[in-house]
Amino acid sequence: MVGASHAGAQVAASLRQEGWDGDVLLVGDEAALPYQRPPLSKAYLAGTSSIDDLAIRKSEFYEKHRIRLVRATVTGLDRAARRIWTSDGGTISYDGLALCTGGRARRAALPGSTLEGVHYLRTFADVEAIRQSVRPGGRAVIIGGGYIGLETAASLRTLGLEVTVLEAAERVLARVTAPAVSSFYERVHREAGVDIRTSVLAEGIEGHTSVTAVRVTGGERVAADLVIVGIGLVPNTELAAEAGLRVDDGIVIDDHARTSDDRIVAAGDCVSHRLARYDRLVRLESVPSATEQAKAAAATLCGKERPIRALPWFWSDQYDLKLQIAGLNTGYDEVSLSGDPAADRDFSCFYFRDGLLLAADCVNRPRDFMWVKQALGRGGKVDRAQLEGALQPHP
Repeated sequence: MVGASHAGAQVAASLRQEGWDGDVLLVGDEAALPYQRPPLSKAYLAGTSSIDDLAIRKSEFYEKHRIRLVRATVTGLDRAARRIWTSDGGTISYDGLALCTGGRARRAALPGSTLEGVHYLRTFADVEAIRQSVRPGGRAVIIGGGYIGLETAASLRTLGLEVTVLEAAERVLARVTAPAVSSFYERVHREAGVDIRTSVLAEGIEGHTSVTAVRVTGGERVAADLVIVGIGLVPNTELAAEAGLRVDDGIVIDDHARTSDDRIVAAGDCVSHRLARYDRLVRLESVPSATEQAKAAAATLCGKERPIRALPWFWSDQYDLKLQIAGLNTGYDEVSLSGDPAADRDFSCFYFRDGLLLAADCVNRPRDFMWVKQALGRGGKVDRAQLEGALQPHP
């Protein structure tokens, strides 16, 4: 396995479960055991968990199942010879190969973006660096109002910082949620003391050696001791592309996690997979999807058939709010709300296209989420009447 995060760790574990008896090497370039990334912007940043708490599995698991962790960066892939090159000049031969290369934080093309105090949030080392800049009463500016930006804003407010979020779109979460959900999160963050600014472009980061301000549209300067850039993820597809594998945003896989080379599988944030339900190629940045793809990948390497079928789902924790998302809402033409997002702290937003349910965003509504996830996961068509009949009224 090239890549030792969620997908790579799951492929390794599933290989043993599927009966692979040969060597299993898990190659990664981070010092820690494979760990959970979602808590980095939440509990880990807030200081309520340690890197050991985030470990996907303990070291004893890898020892027991004869999974060897290799600390290295893979620099090349020779498909004909079935081997990979590592940064130390070594080579590793393979009978089966899983590319679980993940992604990296998208860098900001802004003047001043290399100043001390400018950070990204993708790895535990990133969070350790951020913590060095955190002090109660400090001023943090977050560039990007997506999930990572809002989760980070919540954690930094918990730590006592003054926080400003700059979002270029007209609302936060604009690419992934309906306006009512965006308005809800803007309200919640403002009530928590976060300065949410939408339709605002960051034009530069200022300071001598350390950041002092972010310059925005119109020339205003927003004071900052700490800047966190959260503007998306770039999939690590270079290794695959240079080896001649098919790449389209991500490494393209079929329903069994095979790449365009039958002896190579792939899983995780780095892959694109055509979802029959939505009839399009999709790259999902989702732990559940990475896990599902990894299990299929391991089965394929063992000569078995385990197609990728699970419904995509996601979650986000901010303050005392748990957002759970079932399905993909791309192409929706109608929304229906259960609860009042303008006043309450629990509600569900259901997305429809041509009268059929596509997806749901459920805030502190686990029952709604589970029903939609199971109903859509069965592959059936759900209309408004079925949805309303199945979900009991909430008090």
